Amino acid sequence: MVARGSPVAAASAHRAHRDTCSPCVPDSSGVGSFPSARPAVGAIGRGAMADEVAGPVSDSRMPAAFVKTVGRFAYVWGWPMVSMINRRTGLTSVPEPGLRGGVLPNAPLGGVCMMTDYIAPSQRFVACTNQDVLYGFGFGSLDEQPAVFQIPDFGARFWVAAAWDHRTDSFAQLGKQYGTEPGFYAVVGPNWKGTLPKGITGSFRSSTALAAFCPRVFIEDTPEDRAAVADLVRQVNIYPLDEFDGTMHTYDWAAVPSFPVPDEAGSAEIRWVDPDVYFDQLHEVLDTVPPLPGEEALYQQFRTLLAAADESPEVKQALVEVARETESELITPLLRWEFNGPAAGNNWYSPTNNSAFGTDYLTRTALARSNMFENAPQETKYIFTDTDIDGIQLDGSHDYTVTFGAGELPPVNGFFSVTLYNKHHFYYENGLGRYSLGTKNPDLKHGDDGSLTLYVSNQPPADAPQNNWLPAPPDEFSLYIRAYWPQQAILDGTWKPPQVQRTT
Repeated sequence: MVARGSPVAAASAHRAHRDTCSPCVPDSSGVGSFPSARPAVGAIGRGAMADEVAGPVSDSRMPAAFVKTVGRFAYVWGWPMVSMINRRTGLTSVPEPGLRGGVLPNAPLGGVCMMTDYIAPSQRFVACTNQDVLYGFGFGSLDEQPAVFQIPDFGARFWVAAAWDHRTDSFAQLGKQYGTEPGFYAVVGPNWKGTLPKGITGSFRSSTALAAFCPRVFIEDTPEDRAAVADLVRQVNIYPLDEFDGTMHTYDWAAVPSFPVPDEAGSAEIRWVDPDVYFDQLHEVLDTVPPLPGEEALYQQFRTLLAAADESPEVKQALVEVARETESELITPLLRWEFNGPAAGNNWYSPTNNSAFGTDYLTRTALARSNMFENAPQETKYIFTDTDIDGIQLDGSHDYTVTFGAGELPPVNGFFSVTLYNKHHFYYENGLGRYSLGTKNPDLKHGDDGSLTLYVSNQPPADAPQNNWLPAPPDEFSLYIRAYWPQQAILDGTWKPPQVQRTT
C-alpha cells in the first residue's frame, strides 16, 4: 500500500538536467512516436576515445513498442534506487532519533537510532529483519556533510556496521571480521573536498551522496545478555561530522521517542515504489547517481525517454502503464527466493554478489524487493528457501523437520540462525514470540550424536523438544538461514544447507 503523506504519495517532480525535446507526435497506437533529445556527448565516457560518441539522434521517432521496451528495463534498473529515495525521505523526517511506530529506528539525515531489544514483529518498513541482533538505522547525504561512525570496544561480542551507497552496494568495512579497532570512522561522499579533523581513526568514501547505515550487535535471547549489552549499545552512535569533538557521545537509546506511522501498514512491506510516479522520480536517480563504467549510453537512453514523457502526456501515460505492468509481472515475482541467487543445494538459494552488484540489475532489484539491505557475503551469508526437499511449497498445513547432522552446523566465526517468514517476508506472530532459532538460543536440544533438529509446524510437535520448535502460519511460509562471519566452506559452497523434510 502507499502510505498517505509518504514520500511515494508526495513524490517530487524533479526535473534537473532535462534535454530539450520537441513535442511528441502521436501515432496510430495512441502512445506516439516522438523526437528524441539532442545527441549526447561522450556516451562511452570522457576520455574513452578521441572522437565523441553521440547518443540518440534528435528528431528520430520511436514506436510505442520501443517506449515499452526501454521503459520496462528502466523500471527494473532503477527500482532499488527509487526505493532508496523514498525510504530516505520517509525514515529521516523526524526531529531527533526515535522509533517509527515504536518499532523501527529513524533519525535525521546524518544520524542513527539504535534499538535496545529485538525488532518487533509488527513492523512493515523493512522485510526480512532478524532477531539475532540489536539494529541501528539511518541515512546520510554525504556530499553535504560526512557522517562519523562511533565504534566502542565490543570485546568478544560480534558486531558489524554496514554502509550502502544509493545503488545498495556496500562501501565500508567495519566489524569484528575486519578487526576494526574502537574509534571514529568517517564516511564521505564522492564530491566532498574537506579535511577530516584530528582524531578520526579511518574513513570510507561512498560513490554516491545518498547512503544508508546499519550497525548490528549480536545479542543472546536471554535477560542476562540484554543487561550485559545495554551499556555497550549506549556508546554506538553515528552523527554528522560537525558534531565530532573527539569524545565518545553516549545516548540513552532506551528513552527515545516514538513517532507515528504515516498510515496504517498492511500485511506486506510498505510500498516504497509507486509505479504511477516512478518515472517522475527516476530523474533524481539519473541526476545524483553517477553511471558505472559502461552505463553512460544507458543513461542517455533513459534521459531521452524521460524528456519525451515530459513533453507528451501520451508518452507519460504509456510509461505509467509500463510501470504498472512491470511491477506486477516482473517485480512482484521476485519475492520468490529462487530468483534471489544461485542454487545452494537441497532447494535453497543464496546470492553470491549481495551488496556488490555491479551491473547485475536483476539480482540487485530482486534483493531490494525481497530483502533489502543485505551485508556483503564475507560479513553475512544469506541462504533461503520456499520449498521442501521435494520442491513443494512450504505450508503450515504440513509439519517439517530441518536437521543439521553432527558437525554440520553452519561453519561460522560469528553466529547462525534459522528464521521463519510468512508469505510477505515478515514474522508470523505467535504466542511464544519465537521467530528464529540459532546461536542466540543456548537451550536448544541436540541429539545424542550431536545433531540438531528443528521442528517447523503450525501446532506444537508431539514427542519433540519444544525449545526446538519454530511456529509456522497455517498457510505458505519460507525459511531463511543467516551465517554471520561465514567460514570459507560456506563462501565457496562446500557446505550445503540441510534438507527440509516434510513429516506430515
